[in-house]
Amino acid sequence: MIFGTDLLDKVAVVTGAGGVICGMYALTLARAGAKVALLDRNLESAEKIADNICKEGGIAKAYQVDVLDRNSLNTAHEQILKDLGKCSILINGAGGNNPKANTDKEYYESGDIDSDAVTFFDLDQKGVEFVFNLNFIGTLLPTQVFAQDMLDSEGCNIVNISSMNAYTPLTKIPAYSGAKAAVSNFTQWLAVHFSKTGIRVNALAPGFFVTKQNKELLFNKDGSPTPRTKKILAATPMGRFGEAEELNGALLFLLNNEASGFITGAVIPIDGGFSAYSGV
Repeated sequence: MIFGTDLLDKVAVVTGAGGVICGMYALTLARAGAKVALLDRNLESAEKIADNICKEGGIAKAYQVDVLDRNSLNTAHEQILKDLGKCSILINGAGGNNPKANTDKEYYESGDIDSDAVTFFDLDQKGVEFVFNLNFIGTLLPTQVFAQDMLDSEGCNIVNISSMNAYTPLTKIPAYSGAKAAVSNFTQWLAVHFSKTGIRVNALAPGFFVTKQNKELLFNKDGSPTPRTKKILAATPMGRFGEAEELNGALLFLLNNEASGFITGAVIPIDGGFSAYSGV
């Protein structure tokens, strides 16, 4: 039990579980008593985290899965049923951005269209589609597969991973921001759709945390902060990046059916005040 949340004997499926944040979610769920299925395209990364869970005495297994491939998800689902049992908790954590969906500059200025800079007009369609699909379709498909286990079973939960981008889009990353806004909207839609089945659906919206994906954008090779980091911290009232462990409390709260049993369709920002700050 962690933060008063007991997940003993529940089966939790975590997508994107080979990454820093979702790997931590998997470990936290196991420490709260859940049997955890770690899904990721990178099987080796997921296996390392699963091994750490097992070394602590928990129950976990890694599965190589592409969240954009329904057949891949179905195959994993069948194996998880045999290995661990029916899913009662789904964490839709798979997601991310791609440089091909980004602009080089924050603002378009006269003449940029004729420069070497990547402008809005140069955004790669396939790059934008990949980012949108990874975040939105990569949330929809796992839900279609694993929520079937939860139908008409009390106390089941789906937690999607949105972003503070869903509240106010960041410059340079229109596809990622739009995709996360779609995840937040989809969370609300699912919450209503499943409201008669015993499934609660909520989302976490992390602010700025240092991960493998964004580290090079936030820090120079010598470890000094980039200009973007300085802007981020200036716009974050708490004046720092979040620590991954600071996401655990909200996750476990949402999974605690006694503490949050009447909460569904909520998107909780965990961002040090970023989304609340007007800049003045």
